[in-house]
Formats: sequence, C-alpha cells, structure tokens
Amino acid sequence: MLMVSSYPSFASRLTQTVIATALFSSVLWMTTADAGPLSIALPGARAFPESITSARDGTLFIGRLGDGGIIRANPRTGKASLFVAPGASGSRSITGVFADEASKTLWACSNDLSALGGPSGGRDRGSALKGFDLRTGAPKLSVALPGPNAFCNDIAVDARGAVYVTDSAAPNVLRLPARASTFEVFASNPQFLPKPGSAGLDGIAFGTDGNLYVTTYAGGGLFRIDVDRGRAGRVTKLHGPPLTLPDGLRPLGQKSFLLVEGAGSLDRVDVEGDGFTAAPIRSGFRTPTSVTRVDSTAWVSEGQLSFFFDHSRNRGSPSLPFRIYAVPLSKGQTQ
Repeated sequence: MLMVSSYPSFASRLTQTVIATALFSSVLWMTTADAGPLSIALPGARAFPESITSARDGTLFIGRLGDGGIIRANPRTGKASLFVAPGASGSRSITGVFADEASKTLWACSNDLSALGGPSGGRDRGSALKGFDLRTGAPKLSVALPGPNAFCNDIAVDARGAVYVTDSAAPNVLRLPARASTFEVFASNPQFLPKPGSAGLDGIAFGTDGNLYVTTYAGGGLFRIDVDRGRAGRVTKLHGPPLTLPDGLRPLGQKSFLLVEGAGSLDRVDVEGDGFTAAPIRSGFRTPTSVTRVDSTAWVSEGQLSFFFDHSRNRGSPSLPFRIYAVPLSKGQTQ
C-alpha cells in the first residue's frame, strides 16, 4: 500500500519523488473488451482505493483513501456497498486492510490526510490501527501507532493472533500482540529507513516458511525477516530483478507471493534462498495499490493515486468509477 505521511510537507515531497501513475453511481459488474478482466465499480467519486483483502467466503473489503471508510463487495454478484462508514471509530483515510478470520476482525490502517483532501469527519489526528467486526463492521478497538509522524500502511497477522503493521515513516515493523493495547517494535533495520521525502516500508506478508516478508516502496526492495519462536532475527534484502514501487504483498503458494508494482503490474514473486524472481501476470493498471486472492482469481485495487496526491500538476481527473479488477490465475500461477 502506497504510503504518504499524514503531514502535508512529507506528502508534498513524496508526490514529487515516488508517486507513479480507474461514483456515486450504482455498482457495475462487467467484462472489458476482448475478454479482459472482470471488474467491480466502487462507490465514491473520491474513493481512491488503497488496499484490498478477502474473507474465506470470498467477500472483498476495500479501504478508501479519498472518501474514507471501507467498502464490502461480493465477487460473484458484483454488488458493492459501504461497510464501515467514514469517520467510524475516529478513522480518517484508510490504507491497509486485512480480514482476520480467527479473531473475526477486519483490521484497517487509518491516517490523517485531511490536509491533502482526505476525509475530515474522523477525530483522529495521527496514525492508528482500527479493528472492526468482520461480520457487522462495528468498531472493536483503536490503537495509535507510536511516534508523532507514524504512518500505518499494511497489515499481517500471525498464527497467535498478533497483528503486524509496516510504519512507512520509520524503519520499523510494529507488532500488536493479541489482547494488547500498545504496539511494540518487532523489527527495525536501517535498510527500511525511507529517504527524505520518500516512502519506506509498505507491503507485508508471512511466507509458508513462517518468516515475514516486506517491501520498501520508493527503494524497490523485497526483504525477509527471519522469525524464530515469535522473535525477529536476521533481515535479508533479497536479490532479484528491479521492482518499481512494490506495494501490496500477499502469500500465494509455496515460497511465492502476489505483488503489485505501482508502475502498473501484478506479479508473481518466487523466493529461493536469498533471491527471488518476478513474473508479470497482468500489466496496464493505473497505480495498482494492493491485491488479494480468492480461489483462482487475484483481485487488484486500482488507486489512480497521482490524482489524489499531486494537485499541482493539474493533470485532469481520475477515471470514474474507481474499480477493482479480477485477474484469473492459471493452475501454474497458484502453486
């Protein structure tokens, strides 16, 4: 998930350096010409979808950066509607979202981007992890991230119920143990530190090996954090082909992941030792921000975020309605 500081000076610098370059009407379920991907239109003229997650039954949840709140969508019928209202539990712009079946919680990262035109209805002034009931959307808890300039970006959950988030404004992966009320630093490394005016840690996911994997957006890095009995060990920057603005990261198969690159593609990434390969599955998205898998389909959120962050260039308006796209995966791509 693309990170921007919750403070305008940081965001202004970020948009100059790393932002790459899609409704108020009813939901539309369609196929594009020449057998292109299925898509679902999202409500909100300023939705700017930033993250997507899915429950075991296939239900999709999409966080909105521009309008705030979270949309719930049915991939079979194409119906999409507001699930968590803007401002719920004090929330502002929603970045990362994660459906946690074990705790029946929909986790969401909230950041105050009101200075950039984000929602202003919530009471929060900083960055926080929100928990909502996965069935009803009712607020469950809110935990502020440590530090005055923190930016909660993306989320992963381990087998013990601990929640991990990437702080894109600091070189830290944070952990919220189950039933805890404050974050602790799980892993910190100078390689995660963002350069001035740029985005740092972004995507996060556990691999089948039990280790934690993260991306750095502006730096184009993919890292493995060794995990031994719940404790962070060595941090390894994996070597492989260049990645352009790597964003959302989700587990796929044995030592493999789905990854979106902000430059426009959905990739399959395979890790072997301290290296990785990346194979494009679909290109041509306008600033894809995240991905989730439902059976043999990958759903990609298309953020069009340059229209949200870079007002100075007067580059027109985003293509409406905002959409999420279904990308069929072959058998070989899911193993």
